Amino acid sequence: MGAWWRSGLDRVLLSGGSGVRVPLGAPCNGLASRPGCVPSPSGLTSCVAGKCVCVCVCVCVSVYIQGHATRSRGRRLGPLQTTRRVRPHPLSNVLLSHCPPADVNECVTNTHSCQASERCLNTVGSFMCEKQTTCPAGHQLKNDACVDVDECAAGSDGCAAGFECQNTVGSFSCNPRQRCFTGFTQDAHGNCIDIDECVSVEEPCNSGFNCINTVGSYTCQRKIILCSQGYHVSEDGARCVDVDECHTGVHRCGEGQICQNLPGTYRCDCQTGYQYDMIRRVCVDVNECWRYPGRLCAQTCENSPGSYRCSCTAGFTLAYDGKNCEDVNECNNNPCSQECANIYGSYQCYCRQGFYLKEDGHTCEDIDECSQSIGHLCAFRCVNVPGSYQCACPPHGYSMSPNGRTCRDIDECSLGAHNCSATETCYNIQGSFRCLSFSCPQNYRRVSDTRCERISCPNFMDCQNSPLRITYYQLSFQTNILIPAQIFRIGPSPAYSGDNIIISITRGNEENYFSTRKLNAFTGAVYLQRQVREPRDFLIDVEMKLLRQGTFTTFLARIYVFITTHSL
Repeated sequence: MGAWWRSGLDRVLLSGGSGVRVPLGAPCNGLASRPGCVPSPSGLTSCVAGKCVCVCVCVCVSVYIQGHATRSRGRRLGPLQTTRRVRPHPLSNVLLSHCPPADVNECVTNTHSCQASERCLNTVGSFMCEKQTTCPAGHQLKNDACVDVDECAAGSDGCAAGFECQNTVGSFSCNPRQRCFTGFTQDAHGNCIDIDECVSVEEPCNSGFNCINTVGSYTCQRKIILCSQGYHVSEDGARCVDVDECHTGVHRCGEGQICQNLPGTYRCDCQTGYQYDMIRRVCVDVNECWRYPGRLCAQTCENSPGSYRCSCTAGFTLAYDGKNCEDVNECNNNPCSQECANIYGSYQCYCRQGFYLKEDGHTCEDIDECSQSIGHLCAFRCVNVPGSYQCACPPHGYSMSPNGRTCRDIDECSLGAHNCSATETCYNIQGSFRCLSFSCPQNYRRVSDTRCERISCPNFMDCQNSPLRITYYQLSFQTNILIPAQIFRIGPSPAYSGDNIIISITRGNEENYFSTRKLNAFTGAVYLQRQVREPRDFLIDVEMKLLRQGTFTTFLARIYVFITTHSL
């Protein structure tokens, strides 16, 4: 931009160059040595409104002189920009003779060809179109592309003391600073604990080495392996591998024999049908009939030098394969009462499932599975039927399971097969159901199906002793439950540091079937400590007194405990 020069009542704008003001009557020749400056044509001064002014301007700059009649406040003007009240000055023709032609701003005159999605930028003598790109949060436009902003490097992360910034795509995260030495890590409480590299690092040691964890590090110790005869340690030192005596040439097989490697040893093979005698060191005939009894021939095997042959007993003929014998099928005459199976030279009678073969070997008789079974075939009752048995369930409260052996409890509550009134709640138990009625005492209001809350209390003692909340629970167990058994846990939610509770059973435990135990400062448990032999229902009141900030608050859990028969 240019700068205004004030001389008397006139203002001079030197745009793109510099101006120098000198005292009245001083010559301008001394300023001509300044780079780019020339004196006015007069060489000394010019008379403007009765004042003598010396003006020196740079070459090729635009100068505009505004008369004092405009009373302008001296605002800056751009190159080749003028106002409606500019009055020609005698010096303007001289000064403007050094200036180039005026530039046209196509963006202002709307003579550009940019699209709606592009922005027009004026240049000297022309214009250019710049594509407008909108970047998502955490990105900025750079070289016509959206790139991630590194908030950590820019210092705009805002991470608190004790945290370090980690840049992510489009954002950043604040992570706790590492305060532990190598080989240690911080736990949830900020303590440095040793890292077991043998567990956390995948294959910390090479094969053949054992990993031993140390404080802050670990060591690798080579495994010591002792191999038996015929084996040697593998190249990686991790295991014993077999020595191939045949491949290494350390065998002692004789001429004409074949070395066959075996795990830990080797064998010298002879021709087919012969075997090597280690004592006599010769190949002798193999008696295949003795070595493979019953596997080579269907009936009789006879050895021959280097081979064998098969033969059949009376009633059989040798088949075309030279091994099997064709038998006479005695079952065609139906000698059995139920099933007959032909075997070589004879037959065998079999009975169908649920029957057994009598001593005569031909007759089948029914098996009473219910009386002869060692285990329990049925969960409830077994009924014998010809050739089999059937399981039965109690007439009420149970149905037969798909496996046909066990009985499945019928949920009368979900099926609507109960007789509970509209004011009662149906609760299903093993083999039956119970109709439960939940009501709130005086000065309590019902806030849910199983919870009552105290409305008010007249004095401090009543607030301390009367329960703030009464909650109903239903528990069901079987008579074969292992004793002692933890059946219920109670505690404040949420629990705070300094909380302390006192739990007790205030009603329903006259026979001492139940007991309480404090697990920690804010958790208690109810246990079934005596075996209940028969099905039975209990209703016990478990009271919890919570001491918090010097004040006791009482809560009451009213628990229905149903002891039922074990699963059928």
